[in-house]
Amino acid sequence: MDALEERAAFCRSLVKAAGELAMQGFGRARHLDMKGPQDYLTETDGLCEAFIRDGIARTFPQDGFFGEETGGVSAGNLWVVDPIDGTANFARNIPHFCVALAYVADGRTEIGAIYNPATDELYFARRGHGATLNGKPIQVAATQSASAATVEYGWSPRIAHTAYMQSLDALLLSGFNVRRAGSGALGLAYVADGRVDAYAELHMNSWDCLAGLLLVEEAGGRICPFFDMATVEGGGAVLASTPLIAKTVSAATRIPLQAPLAETVHVRAAV
Repeated sequence: MDALEERAAFCRSLVKAAGELAMQGFGRARHLDMKGPQDYLTETDGLCEAFIRDGIARTFPQDGFFGEETGGVSAGNLWVVDPIDGTANFARNIPHFCVALAYVADGRTEIGAIYNPATDELYFARRGHGATLNGKPIQVAATQSASAATVEYGWSPRIAHTAYMQSLDALLLSGFNVRRAGSGALGLAYVADGRVDAYAELHMNSWDCLAGLLLVEEAGGRICPFFDMATVEGGGAVLASTPLIAKTVSAATRIPLQAPLAETVHVRAAV
C-alpha cells in the first residue's frame, strides 16, 4: 500500500467516525454560538474537529492540519477539514450537513471525502481513481441547456450583496433554476453525483470546497482553477459544473474555468 492509498483508506474511516460523533449531537439542545452574521458554531463542531485533528496527529504526525474552527498550518502536505459544513442546518435539526476532509500534497488536492451521517452517504475521490458514493462510481449529469439545469448558488458576507445579485440575475436570465440548501460541500458532491448541474459561489473557504472540487473533477465535471485564484487560508471563488453548461455558468458568475482535461470524459446519458 503506497502513501496515498494508506491516507485514502484512513480518510474514509476517519470521516465516517467523525460523522458518527456528529450524530450524537444532532437533534439535541446544545450550546450555540455565533461567529458572525448567519455563521453558527455548535459544541459539536469543536468536538468533531478535535477528534479529526487528533486522529491525523496520531496516524500521520508528519502531515499538517488546517481546520475551520482552529486553523493550523496551511503549507506543505496537509489535511483541510470542515468538521460540520451546514452548521445552520445542523443547529435547526435539518439533516443536510456533512463532514468534509481533503488531503493536499504539493499544492494539489489528492484525496477528498464528504460524509452526510444523517443519510449515511459517503462521497469519496482520489485523484486519478474516479469518484464514488458509498463505493459505487458516480458521474456528473449530461444536462445540455440552462433551461433544463439547476445551479446551487452559495453566498458569503465577504462579498458585497450587489455582486451576488448581479450574478444571480445573470443566472436567472440565462434560464437556470437556482437553489441554495445551506451546505456548499454537499452542493459540490451533488454536482459530482448529477443531483444538481452546477455549484457557484463568489467566495468559499477551502475547507468547504476542496474535497468537493476533486469529486466533481473525478466525476467528469469542469471546475475553476481554485489554487490559481485562492489560498488554503483565504479561500476564493468556486465553480463546478457538468461540462455542457459550464461556460454559461462561468459567463453568468464571471468565475473562470480550469482548462479541460486532455482525456475524453464520458458523462451519463441525459434523461
